[in-house]
This record gives sequence, structure tokens and C-alpha cells, in this order.
Amino acid sequence: MLVVVLLTTGTVTVSLVFGLFGFALPYAQVRRLAGRRTADLREVWPEVVDNLASAVRAGMSLPEALSALSTRGPEVLRAPFGRFAAEYRSTGRFSACLDRLKDDLADPVGDRIVETLRVAREVGGTDLGRVLRTLATFLREDARARAELETRQGWVVSAARLAVAAPWVVLLLLATQSTTLAAYDSALGTGILLVGGAVCVVAYRLMLRIGRLPQDVRVLQ
Repeated sequence: MLVVVLLTTGTVTVSLVFGLFGFALPYAQVRRLAGRRTADLREVWPEVVDNLASAVRAGMSLPEALSALSTRGPEVLRAPFGRFAAEYRSTGRFSACLDRLKDDLADPVGDRIVETLRVAREVGGTDLGRVLRTLATFLREDARARAELETRQGWVVSAARLAVAAPWVVLLLLATQSTTLAAYDSALGTGILLVGGAVCVVAYRLMLRIGRLPQDVRVLQ
């Protein structure tokens, strides 16, 4: 991006500013993909719990129920459960395989499910099916409420992004005018750009912090 803007405007200061924006884009993309994965998992966990409850009710053992998710579970989670099934077949160590599965999933809801199954395996009991069904109901209600809140939050985030991007788009347009190039390459112009960039970053981060929803924390790692 730095080279493109430099060739377009011929202004070093403005090119450096947009070069910093280009440098930050991969990090923003990684954060966006991580958020998308978390949202996708939040939608499919109730289905996972329902499958486990059905398998337990049908008389399957817990290792069999978890292994079956590699073929019957949601597509996004079949790979981790497939690795669990392969490891359990080779070692037969349920607790160690659960630890590996938990690390593979790396999700707070997955931690709770894994620990619930671990306790059920170790101490036994007949209430596992009811516990799993209750957990599935809770997860669906939580996903529904969070989806509604995230929709409303999306308006705030979009407005913040538009407010931050607008001055820099105007700056890029102005930088194509030969009469304004010298001003941006001067010490005063550089200072204005630095102050404006700092204000935009602080304001944008503050807006995101104000509108941020609480995230689940992995307390059962």
C-alpha cells in the first residue's frame, strides 16, 4: 500500500501513514477470522451437546459418543473429534484424550463439555443425559441473546469505522492535488497527521471498548 500511495501522490508522509494502515491490515484480518470462528462455534455447540445426549440415551459409551461426532457432528468440529477418535483407538486413555481434545478445541464451551464428560466418566451417575439437555438449552438461549446484541453492536462498530476512515479518504483525495503536497511534507503537516492518527486510534479503540460484549474465558484449561 505504501508504494501504491507513493506512486499516486508522490507524498512521502502520506504514503507512510497509509503504509502503516496496510501493515495493520493482516492483524485485523486475523482478529476478524478468530471472531468469526468463535461465532461459528457458538452456533454449533448446542448441536454437539444434543448429539452427545442422544448417544448417551441410546446406550453408547462416552468415548463412542465423542468419536461419533467425527462423522455426525457439525462440519467445523469434525476434525478435532476425528483426532480424538484416532488417539483413543490407539491409546485407550480417555482422560489424556480429553485433555488433547480440550486443547484442540480451545473454546470455553468445549472446556465445560469436556469436564462434564470427564466427571461423568469418573464418578458415574444417571443424570448425564439431563445435564447435557439442560446445557444445550442454555447454550441456545445464550447464542440467541448474544446474536441480537452483536447485531446492535455492529451498527456502533460500523459507524465508528466510517467515522475513522472518512478523514483519511479525504486526505488521500487531497494528496492527489499538487497544491497540497508541500503542506503534507512539511513539519507542520507531519505533526498534524501524527496527531490526527493518534486521535483516530484512541477514539476508535475507546468506541470498541465501550461497545464490547463480555467474552467467555477459559477457566477450565
